[in-house]
Amino acid sequence: MTKGYISIGSNIDKDKYIPASLSALEQVFGELTISSIYETEAVGFTGDVFYNLVVGFDSDLEVKTVAKQLRQIELDNGRTRDSRKFAARTLDLDLILYGDLIINDGRLQIPRDEIEHYAFVLEPLAEIAPDLKHPISQLCYAELWEQFDKTDLKQKLVTPSWASTK
Repeated sequence: MTKGYISIGSNIDKDKYIPASLSALEQVFGELTISSIYETEAVGFTGDVFYNLVVGFDSDLEVKTVAKQLRQIELDNGRTRDSRKFAARTLDLDLILYGDLIINDGRLQIPRDEIEHYAFVLEPLAEIAPDLKHPISQLCYAELWEQFDKTDLKQKLVTPSWASTK
């Protein structure tokens, strides 16, 4: 079994699409390790706030099969194939880690650069996998989060009504 981590984000009907994504991911991968939910300002464009979180899972699937499953879940939840990187979205599922794989193959990049560049990815990852080491830097995620520049941090923990029933 390989341990994988997925970054989840939404800023369109997020109270609908985040729970729907968690349900779909559980159907595909079984039990998930789910971080807290962070409300984050849009990055790279002006738009509604995002909900962001990270989930961990175990799988025997090939990495490209996992990526295809995530893409299908996005499409099933209103994401369009031509969506831009910095734009509002119903659902964004990014495979950020898959075991100790290091891949840079077109659309598939593991580990994702976002881990070290965006607090909305690093903080929830450090929460659920603090002692796991980044496959390139070999620093653990708790250490990376501790070193992260939080000067202009614009995110906060939230507990949507649907999350309090988990």
